[in-house]
Amino acid sequence: MARFYGTTPIFYVNDAPHVGHAYTALNVDAVTRWHRLLGDEVFFLTGTDEHGLKIQRSAEEAGRTPIEQANENSARFQEAFQQLNLANDDFIRTTEPRHHEAVQTLLQRAYDNGFIYESTYEGMYCVGCEAYYNEDELVDGDHCPIHHRPVEQLSEDNYFFKLSAFQEPLEQWFEATPDNITPSQYRNEAEGLLRLGLDDVSMTRTSIDWGIPVPWDDKHVFYVWYDALINYATAVGYGADPERFDTWWPATHHFMAKDILRFHTIYWPAMLMAAGVDIMPKFHIHGYLLLGGEKMSKSGNVTQVSPGEMIADFGVDGFRHALLRGHPFGPDSEFSYEGMLSQYNTDLANNYGNLVSRVATVVGKKCGGVGPAPRADSSLAPIVAEAYADTAAAWERVAPSVALESTWRIVRDTNEYLQEHEPWKMEPGPEVDAVMGDALEALRIATILAWPSIPDSSEAVWKRLGMTGTVEEQRLPEAATWGGYPGGLSVEMGDPLFPRLKLS
Repeated sequence: MARFYGTTPIFYVNDAPHVGHAYTALNVDAVTRWHRLLGDEVFFLTGTDEHGLKIQRSAEEAGRTPIEQANENSARFQEAFQQLNLANDDFIRTTEPRHHEAVQTLLQRAYDNGFIYESTYEGMYCVGCEAYYNEDELVDGDHCPIHHRPVEQLSEDNYFFKLSAFQEPLEQWFEATPDNITPSQYRNEAEGLLRLGLDDVSMTRTSIDWGIPVPWDDKHVFYVWYDALINYATAVGYGADPERFDTWWPATHHFMAKDILRFHTIYWPAMLMAAGVDIMPKFHIHGYLLLGGEKMSKSGNVTQVSPGEMIADFGVDGFRHALLRGHPFGPDSEFSYEGMLSQYNTDLANNYGNLVSRVATVVGKKCGGVGPAPRADSSLAPIVAEAYADTAAAWERVAPSVALESTWRIVRDTNEYLQEHEPWKMEPGPEVDAVMGDALEALRIATILAWPSIPDSSEAVWKRLGMTGTVEEQRLPEAATWGGYPGGLSVEMGDPLFPRLKLS
């Protein structure tokens, strides 16, 4: 059986979840749902990153302990992800004992293998990134290139990771696996970082205690990236269940925004190599959601864009689909309420929702509420077959917006098919039965293919079509083969799934 292990980054708990977090998580959710439809064994991980200077400082500013803040904000992420109807199999927190054990095990192995040593570090540190920067990486002399805020000069005794020792092994990995990072522009960026040469990097702190203790020197705690990255291995049993780790690790796919590409595609593979792990993950990188041309973050106008507020306006499935369909995975994408509204109305209210309503109404009036079977030689059959092939190919290359565009071709073409034949003007009989049988079959297949973006609505339509079981139980590609609608089923009317919305 094929397996697919999909992960989001773990999200910092120094503030509330926003639409940028939802975008990453929904892309992983949609891709893993597609793999469930394929019959693959799937594991979907998300969670929260709860250690580090940024967390400690924000907790102090709020007058609470770091764990109190972590508990509160981790719960907010869990609640937001439940609202989004994520089908995650695990939610990991870096404050859990299982994670402490995995971190200490992996890094002890790297230490025992000679890839960690003690020295003094003096450098420029961005608290927002939880990362040190070289002078030539800074903007205007002392500003972080990501957060555009001044960095801090820090000096302390640290343990260092011998990243430089992995220059050649990483180059060999890139050469051997041309699809290790997608889309290709981000692979090129990672290769560019590698070509600049690798310096050893600080991986522990002595100036804070909010972190996982270093097992061979309890005066140190691991610096946040060398704690956080290991969560992906923790969740599939690293150090605790070798058989489970060996089962799932080869199927690992990490999804993330481009600002953490360096840590994931350079540092993390090197850490795995240092600990003796031979199999590397695959990485899928997306650009920023932009508000007014600026990256979405926890400051500024993003405080006005929470997933909960958007769900209140668009519904869960409406929000999910508009975000996935309207913002391609890969490049930066401008986010706006107006854009979301247009995507919702176009795809869901005007097309899919309209097709569901149209089919049920005509079947009710012209076919006695009983759905006819489709014709084997329907003109819609080759259209659906081509759309399925394009949909499957897009999901395979992790392009959810393209996959949904291909699926919605079925919806649009079926609406046009009905408009062309005008079955509502026909007398009951074989001619209207033929047209409606074809439309029902196209709608059945479109409903399966739409499940990754609109799972609850797809299940509701499935029941209205009189189909047994659930969409989630269908298995592709067989379920998308023309002729699966048996006919003779009761087709139900219902309230509009996606009422047309207007700007308030």
